[in-house]
Amino acid sequence: MLTRDFLMSADCKTAFGSIEESLLWTPEQRSASLAATLACRPDPSPVWLFGYGSLMWNPAFEFDESAPGTLVGWHRAFCLRLTAGRGTACQPGRMLALKEGGRTTGLAYRLPEALLEEELTLVWKREMITGCYLPTWCRLELDDGRSVNALVFIMDPRHPLYEADTRAQTIAPLIAAASGPLGTNAQYLFSLETALKKHGMRDDCLDELVSHVRASLQKPEEGGSFQPEFT
Repeated sequence: MLTRDFLMSADCKTAFGSIEESLLWTPEQRSASLAATLACRPDPSPVWLFGYGSLMWNPAFEFDESAPGTLVGWHRAFCLRLTAGRGTACQPGRMLALKEGGRTTGLAYRLPEALLEEELTLVWKREMITGCYLPTWCRLELDDGRSVNALVFIMDPRHPLYEADTRAQTIAPLIAAASGPLGTNAQYLFSLETALKKHGMRDDCLDELVSHVRASLQKPEEGGSFQPEFT
């Protein structure tokens, strides 16, 4: 599992596995991206960050408040080819992102103003290793009735690792087979399923994918059965 200490000391070139040099962002690129994002901050109100994947169960950053909320206009999709972390270039998996259309439920985190750049620097190191996301300010509706501006990591469809085909039957075998230094791709999917259930949330497309991945894990492979490596 990613921890705060791990992120603070990690060398992005090696800590997540082998990342193609041409895709790897430098610390300077990440810093410039963060600065540009903060320069577009809509107003001086508190900064919220929307977690719809692993940030829901393992944020690894400091926050003053968390609250469930809904993002309208975007939906979860495993549309990012995963070649590091929980996959490799030889056995790529799929990572979660957001694509246009629909709606997404997740957790919003209010970040402490005094630690804003420090905490977001860690988030950028975690999410923007290859610059695959577009950090975007979006209006988020919290379950308690508040409406806030939140930072959301949306898939950049121009990125070389973007994959348009997100049908469950296409990506389930990839997720079932992929693993890397941070664990298995299937473990990530099942952790997301658990996090959504914990917070009383539902994602029908995710339910279908989970079913397909579990079926793939149960299929015997040629020469024996597949044994997932959970860490």
